[in-house]
Amino acid sequence: MMEAATMRLAWTLGLLGLLPFAGLALVALAVTGWHEWAMMALRGYGAVILSFLGAVHWGLALRAPESEVPANRQRLSLGVLPALVGWAALLLPLKSGLWLLAATVIAVAAVEQWASLRGLVPGPYLVLRWVLSLSAGACLLAAALA
Repeated sequence: MMEAATMRLAWTLGLLGLLPFAGLALVALAVTGWHEWAMMALRGYGAVILSFLGAVHWGLALRAPESEVPANRQRLSLGVLPALVGWAALLLPLKSGLWLLAATVIAVAAVEQWASLRGLVPGPYLVLRWVLSLSAGACLLAAALA
């Protein structure tokens, strides 16, 4: 179980990490002349964050207790796939890349939900991930629809 101070810090940093999503989506939607730049910046930030989400699973694999070692193949794979999808999103046209990022951010959270049922992802982390994933996904989708 995560200690309370660590969880509070994770929530604080996670919510602060939503600021670029929200700010760039708002600029893409509302600021004339900055639309394309904001969408490119949002796509780049989304790809970076997606890579970060995968890296969490490498950390879990590297610190896994002996009882969880059999899950390390899936954890390490989940650690790599988001980075590859993020990279692919950077190669796509802007709106397509934003759609792909939004879908993948939500898909990673869904896979983590499944993993939590097996005891492989801490419950408090999962709550945070859904809040952050749904928020980031909404921002990515809003910009994709702009």
